[in-house]
Amino acid sequence: MAIITFISDFGEQDHYTAAVKARILSGNPSQVIVDISHHIEHYNIAHGSFVLNSVFRDFPEGSIHLIGVNSTGNLGEAYIAVKLEGHYFIGTDNGFISLLSEQMPETIVMIGSSPEDLKLIRSSTFPTRDILAPAALKLASGADILELGEPTTSFNRMISRKPRATRKLIAGHVIHVDHYGNLITNIQRTEFEFLLQDSFRIQLGRETLFKIHKSYPMVDPGDIFALFNAQGLLEIGIHSGNAAELLGMSFDTPVTVHFVTVEKENNPVEKGTPLLK
Repeated sequence: MAIITFISDFGEQDHYTAAVKARILSGNPSQVIVDISHHIEHYNIAHGSFVLNSVFRDFPEGSIHLIGVNSTGNLGEAYIAVKLEGHYFIGTDNGFISLLSEQMPETIVMIGSSPEDLKLIRSSTFPTRDILAPAALKLASGADILELGEPTTSFNRMISRKPRATRKLIAGHVIHVDHYGNLITNIQRTEFEFLLQDSFRIQLGRETLFKIHKSYPMVDPGDIFALFNAQGLLEIGIHSGNAAELLGMSFDTPVTVHFVTVEKENNPVEKGTPLLK
């Protein structure tokens, strides 16, 4: 039986998260459900998609990812099941799934086609429990995705913000602030290394950094570090501190990498800044 993962903006103070799991377990008490996070910022599709995108590929192919972020959606938004990169995603057609990958889905299905299904979809005030959870359990039990509804070729798509790159700089932004206050940007290691010449500097607010570190403990407590994390993204933090609070930075704050070509041997400031410390 396939694993079901569950991500939502429900929190843990109320009964909502447990109610969704109860619906799944009432159909199969042995079903494996893995919680990814239920502390996604309310209605924040960008936050939720970043978290799920960071981890879904670590699960076995064929896993089902149940999405309860902004799940009531907007008027006219349907509920969909998508097969993408060998995984299944079930959620509201609000653009969330489109932010998970640049690949096109293998299959897209609009959930619910019978008169009974359509009646439930129109009347439910808790679609993650009433509509999405049963669909996830059906897939986990071995049903084909096409059994969930009518196939379609389109779904709501959003375009994630990409960094702007030239030979002289990469202009990116903070796309996530994690639990520790670390600032994760959309600047990728592959692009950085491709454009790197002799030297670089990282500009974020009033701070300028000249080194990329290999790991978190390579600076003293209270010092700022920059590294490429497990996702290959440039991350800024403060050892044993909260960079978002102490640097006054948050989601969408600009971060720029400037590249420098050393032309004169007697330039001690710009010459030879190491890639890794």
